[in-house]
Amino acid sequence: MRDYFLRRLLLIIPTLLGVTMLVFAITRVVPGGPVERAIMEAQMGASGDVARTDVSRGAISEEQLQALKAYYGFDKPVGQAYVAWLGKLLRGDLGMSYRFNEPVLDIIRDRLPVSLFYGGITLVLIYGVCIPLGIAKAMKHRTFFDHTTSILVFIGYAVPGYALGAILVVFLAARLEWFPMGGFVSENYRDLGPGGRMLDIAHHAVLPLLCYVIGSFAFVTLLMKNHLMDNLAADFVRTAVAKGVSFRAAVLKHALRNSLIPIATHFGQNLSLLVTGSFLIEFIFDINGMGLLGLSSIFDRDYPTVMGVLVVSSFMLLIGNIISDILVALIDPRVRFK
Repeated sequence: MRDYFLRRLLLIIPTLLGVTMLVFAITRVVPGGPVERAIMEAQMGASGDVARTDVSRGAISEEQLQALKAYYGFDKPVGQAYVAWLGKLLRGDLGMSYRFNEPVLDIIRDRLPVSLFYGGITLVLIYGVCIPLGIAKAMKHRTFFDHTTSILVFIGYAVPGYALGAILVVFLAARLEWFPMGGFVSENYRDLGPGGRMLDIAHHAVLPLLCYVIGSFAFVTLLMKNHLMDNLAADFVRTAVAKGVSFRAAVLKHALRNSLIPIATHFGQNLSLLVTGSFLIEFIFDINGMGLLGLSSIFDRDYPTVMGVLVVSSFMLLIGNIISDILVALIDPRVRFK
């Protein structure tokens, strides 16, 4: 098993190389890149740090065009430019953001704690509540509790998080003013004490967390209940009950372990929430997290930032898949990785 996971860890390197190489090549061929945007701004009368334009002609000279390409790194072939970017990545340099004119690593370092905050709490709420709820629904199948919670679960499954966010902002934040309209903290956050800062963060986090949790909450609950119901109908559970084992003990000691295998498999995909989050929810609540950073970078053709977000999110997804394999191996004794 050790050798298997070592190979999986080593496979992260070629996978990241393939993903980054593909996206890097796409950024070189899609229209509307930073060079085209700079030319358009120059033709509209704007002046940049690299070159100035003769507005009356409505075009720039060949020397100015080459200077723009060199400034944005488009003066080299795709392969050579990728190797240069990869060399900087190995040195911990993700380049300079076109939009913010700051190192991409510093921008990600500022945004990452926000995404980790929401992503970490979301994972704790999802698995800390959904697994016990799914077990309770399976044990009390076709009871009033099961029917009532199923209504809430299906409503949560049907309502997208971003749609719920828009509704909450309009009614609870704008009209009733129970919660802030958006942001991570208030403007007077630095003037508050430790307790006041915690309350301020919690006050801002209630509505976004509801939107983050709602979709995965319903999915994980139903996944837990349905697989536990399947295992409760299996022969080994009926045999245990026939031998005198109580129904509760049969559920918790026999059926539950097998039912957790799909949950463990799905955990790796949810782990990416720690970094990427939801750009639509972050946009609605004006949260400066990694999701909103990636979306705005794509719109602004800020390719160094796009590549930086891609590296972090892809790495977390690959690590999450490995963690899922480890959890499956720990839960299912039949699994032996060789």
